[in-house]
Amino acid sequence: MKLAQLEKLVVDALEDIKGRDIEVINTTKLTSLFDAIVVACGDSNRQVRSLARNVQDKAREAGVHVLSCEGEESGEWVLVDLGDVVVHVMQPAIRSYYRLEELWGGKGPERVRRASAVSKEAAAGDA
Repeated sequence: MKLAQLEKLVVDALEDIKGRDIEVINTTKLTSLFDAIVVACGDSNRQVRSLARNVQDKAREAGVHVLSCEGEESGEWVLVDLGDVVVHVMQPAIRSYYRLEELWGGKGPERVRRASAVSKEAAAGDA
């Protein structure tokens, strides 16, 4: 399966169960380990687990091998490794704490960017 098709499959699977703030980050120039990262939010442990499970189910239906899945026990952050695409499904607090998008060159969800800008403005005003 081509990268664009796999990315679409993942995004569609996340959107099916109301995944929020979905961001696809191309990492082909940053690492040889995988070609893209998909980051999404779920509002509860149950939804995060369901989102990750739906990604795995849809991938298997399409003939994509799921290499591993980590974090299902807690449901705060579940990683699904599809080889060329690594999917991170997190609760919003975990996502804004780790800010994976910044590490890999993505933009991050709008509310996270706004909160960071407000914090920077406040810090500049205190100086």
